[in-house]
Amino acid sequence: MRSAALADFLLPDGFAAPGAAAVLRESSAVVEIGRFALRAAGDRRTRRGSSDVARTGVARSGDPVLLVPGFLAGDGTLGLMARALRARGLRTYRSHIHANIGCTRTAAEQLEARLESIATRRDSRVQVVGHSLGGMLARGIAARRPDLVSHLVTMGSPMLAPGAHHRSLGASVDLLVRLSRAGVPGLMAEDCVAGSCARESFEECRRPMPPGIGFTAVYSRRDGIVDWRACIDPLATAVEVSASHLGMAFDPRVIDVVADSLRRTPSASAVEVDRGKSA
Repeated sequence: MRSAALADFLLPDGFAAPGAAAVLRESSAVVEIGRFALRAAGDRRTRRGSSDVARTGVARSGDPVLLVPGFLAGDGTLGLMARALRARGLRTYRSHIHANIGCTRTAAEQLEARLESIATRRDSRVQVVGHSLGGMLARGIAARRPDLVSHLVTMGSPMLAPGAHHRSLGASVDLLVRLSRAGVPGLMAEDCVAGSCARESFEECRRPMPPGIGFTAVYSRRDGIVDWRACIDPLATAVEVSASHLGMAFDPRVIDVVADSLRRTPSASAVEVDRGKSA
């Protein structure tokens, strides 16, 4: 069963929503967060054994990193990943998204403004890590504003078929649309999943990536929420991991992949923010 409100063009031929039982694979998130806890405990023991690091901390290097949460989620869901990346010397920033449940076009505009603010403050382009819907939003902005983004990492982001998601997610979309119709402000409306807003967002996800922007697409065949095939953008370097959809946000093995990808981006790619490109 798919969302009743979803436009057909969001589920192209060749892709399919995960079966009803697929969501059971998401139970491995418990193991994955336990794996993070064990890794964090080991890292703390290592730091305690190094007095120099304990006194001086970790030097920040490379372009700043903005983390963008997925559908129904907020910045807190990427908090563990942010902490791990900071421990590796990366400077992280929140997206200021408290709950990713609003209009996708409005969310993209707010995210673009956040990127402009960080780029101006740090005098450099920004690396963006997006989970699920967050990666799709970031993908569109990176294609449109190469003056702001130096590298993009998506995690479980079904850019090729946003409609290829589990029925539980479809039910959430339908509920938001019904509440929006009833007059509740700030929620995803029908236009966001079936109208011009949906089509514009989808087309932005398919725009060519300008030269000079690194692009890594992380996907998992164990993803119980979206069709993993929809997460492999042909313009990206695809990296397969073994994690649940939810677990990509905190599994240390996924964090290793993300950190390695971010470290390959040249440091301090200073730019002058071109606000004219946002038009």
